Amino acid sequence: MKISIGLPNLVRDVRPEVLPEWARRAEAAGFFSLSAGGRLAFPGVMDTVTLAAAAGATSTIGLISNVLVAPVWPPVLLAKEIAGIQGVSSGRLTLGLGVGGRQEDFVVEGAGPRGLGKRMDEALEVFRDFWAGRPVEGSEYAGVPGGRVEIPLLFGGTAPAALNRMAKWGKGYIAGTVPVSMAASWFDGARQAWTEAGREDHQYLVGTAYFALGDVEKGRANVYDYYSSLGPEVAGLTAGAVAGGTGAVRDVIKQYEDLGIDELFFNAPTDDPDEVELLAEAVR
Repeated sequence: MKISIGLPNLVRDVRPEVLPEWARRAEAAGFFSLSAGGRLAFPGVMDTVTLAAAAGATSTIGLISNVLVAPVWPPVLLAKEIAGIQGVSSGRLTLGLGVGGRQEDFVVEGAGPRGLGKRMDEALEVFRDFWAGRPVEGSEYAGVPGGRVEIPLLFGGTAPAALNRMAKWGKGYIAGTVPVSMAASWFDGARQAWTEAGREDHQYLVGTAYFALGDVEKGRANVYDYYSSLGPEVAGLTAGAVAGGTGAVRDVIKQYEDLGIDELFFNAPTDDPDEVELLAEAVR
């Protein structure tokens, strides 16, 4: 199982200037990939901006959006944005996608929080054609440099429609940042959908966990803050699952290894770059 690290772009009032440094340190420490979460209605840095900054600050480490909420974007605009990040990163980007669920994130006129699955399916058709260099309505002057680009897709979500979408379009599945016991059932659902779709190729499975090795209480408070819009029960459950300390981090790794997944991201709920080296030491 590969160990990766999430960029802290969605810590409240994150210092944007630390994100490139965080990315450089993560690459130097030997993590497999970097990820960036996606939300609009939160005082953080956009996932696309974060991933582009990380691409410019590094040269070999993988990049994943975990996950980008596609229906908040006009499809052609997002297709162009992602193609650009893939280009400047020399092909290191994997696009993790979800439909979202927080109504406040849907701020673009004409793209409200309704009909999300239908819009996602339509967007995927646009992405496929746009990245292949085929004509797409509204993209006459917005093509991809070089004519085409390859973007591997991962999907999050637990609804049957989300899992079926993953099995049709994706190379695998990303579970949300939840306790391991909950993630286990989500991976089971993803595996079942993959099998039922007749997929015989390898399904790439990705887990996500929070960690805090410096200021643990601040980390838990920041996680609670981020999830507070979903209610105290969800916020408390997620904050309580933060791996606080080396032993807890190693326990989480063991639990996810037992689930047989391919890659595990540890997300830091503070923007202190020293967390990178602390995590690298904990996972050795």
